[in-house]
Amino acid sequence: MDKKFIFKLLQNCLRQYQHELPLSEEDYDHLYGKIIEQQKETDADLHDIVNDVVYEYLTG
Repeated sequence: MDKKFIFKLLQNCLRQYQHELPLSEEDYDHLYGKIIEQQKETDADLHDIVNDVVYEYLTG
């Protein structure tokens, strides 16, 4: 999966949650890893996985 595309999805999702603080490159890499891991484990839609990971990140 294209890393830039997933980063764009992450940014859009964070905007939906009105998250204003920029994430570090390390945070993006961590979220990217979680997304790829979940994508391999399930047949869920990529957008759903990104939303779940971002929600977990913001509430965790």
